[in-house]
Amino acid sequence: MRIVAVADTHTFTHDLVVPEGDVFIHAGDICRGGDLDELRDAAEWMAGLPHRHKIVVAGNHDWAFVHEPAAARGLFGGMHYLQDQALELDGVRFYGSPWQPEFNAWAFNLPRGRALAEVWAKIPHDLDVLITHGPPEGIGDRSSYGGRTGCADLLRRVTEVAPRLHLYGHIHEDGGVWQRGATLFGNVTTWECERAPTVFDLDGATLTAVAVPPHGRRDDDDQTW
Repeated sequence: MRIVAVADTHTFTHDLVVPEGDVFIHAGDICRGGDLDELRDAAEWMAGLPHRHKIVVAGNHDWAFVHEPAAARGLFGGMHYLQDQALELDGVRFYGSPWQPEFNAWAFNLPRGRALAEVWAKIPHDLDVLITHGPPEGIGDRSSYGGRTGCADLLRRVTEVAPRLHLYGHIHEDGGVWQRGATLFGNVTTWECERAPTVFDLDGATLTAVAVPPHGRRDDDDQTW
């Protein structure tokens, strides 16, 4: 299975060159202001992509999923919107969740600690691909607004359930791919089309995940991008 993943397109979708694949994933921040008109434009763009399956998780800019959830979800007919939900496609198990630690009073914010830990506790075991909008602590979470900004409770839960692949965005400045134990982590931000989509191959026999080249190395944190 070839997975093509993006995040943080922020309405810049028409400038984005999207590689072919089996599954297209948007890990949130589809919008800028977050209203239904912005979301409708993005949904029409996604509907026109050739990928057989499409999965959407909301981000902190995607207010329509909070204020008008039925109408927002209705725009993605034929696609899979995941909000603390699981999905199986061609034998591969996905789970998506939009939450992140409080960040500038945007959508899907929760305080660090118990509230976020309770959300992450819903992430099931026996999972292949986890999609969250925000990053775990210490992996693709370096922000110019305040150092490391990822969620420690998310990292603990990911370590417990050990998905093959964990995809997210939210932090524009730290896109890339990292292998940590059994899990391949990917900050798949496109930073409003400053970065290309990230492509992964999931092996059908072993279900191991590999980032598809071109990629390079950054020695300070063993990053592949």
